[in-house]
Amino acid sequence: MNPLPDRNDRGSDVVLIVDDVPDNLAVLHDALDESGYTVLVALDGATALDRAARAQPDVILLDAVMPGMDGFEVARRLKADPATASIPIIFMTGLTETEHVVAAFAAGGCDYVTKPIRAREVIARITAHTLAAREQQQARNALDAFGHATLVVRRADGRLVWQTALARQMLETHFQSDGRRAPTPLLSWLQHETARLGAIEGLVPGSPSVTLETGAGRRLRFTLHEATGEGEWMLVLREADDAAALEALALAFGLTPREAEALYWVAKGKTNRDIGDIVGASPATVKKHLEHVYEKLGVETRNAAAAVALAKVPQLGR
Repeated sequence: MNPLPDRNDRGSDVVLIVDDVPDNLAVLHDALDESGYTVLVALDGATALDRAARAQPDVILLDAVMPGMDGFEVARRLKADPATASIPIIFMTGLTETEHVVAAFAAGGCDYVTKPIRAREVIARITAHTLAAREQQQARNALDAFGHATLVVRRADGRLVWQTALARQMLETHFQSDGRRAPTPLLSWLQHETARLGAIEGLVPGSPSVTLETGAGRRLRFTLHEATGEGEWMLVLREADDAAALEALALAFGLTPREAEALYWVAKGKTNRDIGDIVGASPATVKKHLEHVYEKLGVETRNAAAAVALAKVPQLGR
């Protein structure tokens, strides 16, 4: 068996054809070869998953109906694995009913062609999808290189279409994420927010965001950045550590830990009752802490205290 081409060494685009009867695609195979593509073949789903992971093809032509593991399941597994999730999948099918087409896209396909296969049509689609995938990969590599935490979520089911290394690390640290699905509270917010926005393409006006508590005084902020099409949305992540802000407040104004907590939540717009619930104290105790805070800041109202705190510790507004 010929060794699989290494992504870094190969000079041509690689197409993986997955079909349990490859002889049916002999004309397509020859046409791809003549067009300069390197063609790999898998006869079943398990082999397809292995070859895709090892060879990292530029595009996969996937038969929808195969014995054992069908094409829909193969696609779902490819998209669930971060190593193969970004590879475009074009389904090959004789099934043209709407439900099968919908199933193909739901499984992660980006396109489909019907049998009998027309080689020129398939090559044209391969060219378009590999070009688009290459441009997206270049953008992702740039985001990774500059240390950005960015991900794309599919709204319908929360699947993480792709994510930078830093975003993957943050989700694992804060939510014990397996890298496949968005955390439930994030998906709930995303679905609500995108429903409010309605149909939109490109940059999201106003860049709405949500900050999720992740325990131990740590928070992760998600900002909705862009609609990338087909129900997929790009978000930018940023860590926000309450402990660092509390320490900064205490040092800036000579506050005790409890006073710093009270001022912190005042700057966040919380009432005395809210603060009491958060820190485990009565509203009367919170009020006493704030009286000391006002004295140390030289102000008389909570609004003035919040303004002084935000001016001195800018990260409070994040």
